[in-house]
Amino acid sequence: MRLRHSIGAFFYLNYFTFMKKQIMLSVFAALIFISTASAQSMGRTYKTALGIKFLDGAGISLKHFLNERDALEGIAYFWSHGTRITGLYELHFDIDGAPGLKWYIGPGAHIGLYNTKYGDGAYVGIDGVLGLDYKVNKAPLNLSLDWQPSFEFGDGRGFSGNWGGFGIRYTF
Repeated sequence: MRLRHSIGAFFYLNYFTFMKKQIMLSVFAALIFISTASAQSMGRTYKTALGIKFLDGAGISLKHFLNERDALEGIAYFWSHGTRITGLYELHFDIDGAPGLKWYIGPGAHIGLYNTKYGDGAYVGIDGVLGLDYKVNKAPLNLSLDWQPSFEFGDGRGFSGNWGGFGIRYTF
C-alpha cells in the first residue's frame, strides 16, 4: 500500500512540475505575441501589464488600470505546495521626485488549492497589499515589489505574512 501511495505522489509531483513549465512557456509565448500585435507603452505610464511575479515559486500577474489611480491585479501563483489565485484592488500614488515610481496599497481575496502535505484542499482568504511600482521610461517594462499579508480561513490556517514578491511585466 505504501509503494502505491509513493508512486501516486511521484506521478502527481511530476505532473504538477510539467504543468508549471507549460504555463510559464505559454506566458512567454503570449508576451511575444502581444509585443508583435499591439502598441507598447513606452512612456512613464501604462494601462495594462502582463508578466511574472517571483517569490518562493512563480506566478502569472496581470495588472490593469481602471483610471490613473485605481488598478486591478490578478495573480495565479504556482509552487511546490499547490496553487493560489489572488485578486487585488490597488490604489496608486505618485512619489515626488521619482518619475515613473508609485507606491500602492489595497485589499484583495484569494483561493488556495494545496497538495496533501500542506493542507489537502481548497481554502479562501482575504489579502492586503503594500508595494512599489516602477514603469521604465522608453521601454515596455514594469517592475514591482510588494508585500501581501493574508488571512486564510479553515482548520490549521490563519495569518501569513509570507506573500508578495518581485514582478516583471510587459506593458501595453
